[in-house]
Amino acid sequence: MTTAPLLDVSNLSVTFHTPRGPVEAVRGVSFAMGREKLGIVGESGSGKSCTGRSILRLLPGNAALSAERIVFDGIDLLHAPPAALREIRGRRISMVMQDPKFSLNPVMTVGEQIAEAYRAHSRAGSREAREKALVMLEAVRIREPAHAYDLYPHEVSGGMGQRVMIAMMLAPDPDLLIADEPTSALDVTVQMQVLAILDDLVSERGMGLIFISHDLALVGAFCDRVLVMYGGRVLEALAARDLALARHPYTRGLIACLPTLEGGAADLPVLTRDPAWLR
Repeated sequence: MTTAPLLDVSNLSVTFHTPRGPVEAVRGVSFAMGREKLGIVGESGSGKSCTGRSILRLLPGNAALSAERIVFDGIDLLHAPPAALREIRGRRISMVMQDPKFSLNPVMTVGEQIAEAYRAHSRAGSREAREKALVMLEAVRIREPAHAYDLYPHEVSGGMGQRVMIAMMLAPDPDLLIADEPTSALDVTVQMQVLAILDDLVSERGMGLIFISHDLALVGAFCDRVLVMYGGRVLEALAARDLALARHPYTRGLIACLPTLEGGAADLPVLTRDPAWLR
């Protein structure tokens, strides 16, 4: 018997209406995923973040979204009423934004924000929510959770702030986590620690993860499958372990532009783009 995918997106398109005319940010994107780590990779402006936000219909007023279907665990997100979407956002599908400095409330302690996220999707009291927040801070490997609970966002480092965001989004025990470049502002050591936390939590909880990044090498090493986007389109979809065998010239060009530890005298090549990729 075939198992239905956790998320099924078909022919997703997003157009922004601007004073200079319409801008097609996402064009005909289709994919399906189960409880796995799916990477969406591409350059800035490729439409990867917009794709992630479209799943939850978190788009500004000048955006027009269309699709054949966006189905999550049997629920039609494309035609779901606002009340149903509010029930799903955060509780069943969570999204970690790119920079915690702009995602955390500066006048609330980080612990209070995690507790608030938990209470928003449960009937828990304040004491139970505090205990849940402490458990989540410990789960993302923050030392002395009770001390960290009372810190304000400006008192934590970038890596710690990102862990707090992950703890907040995972507190309601969602089935799908969308992580929008969660490690781009972190140094390499902290980056690997955050990835290890995500990997462990996804494995332990049996969640699905959409990992959005511009780092092709990172996505290839961390994810199970990879979607390569350019100009709002998916140019290639393949298993992460087969990334070196990519066939599309854009994917191969991105790989060729990556520096290697061995180095070499030759300059890194410049990617030549074909206008046909946009058609």
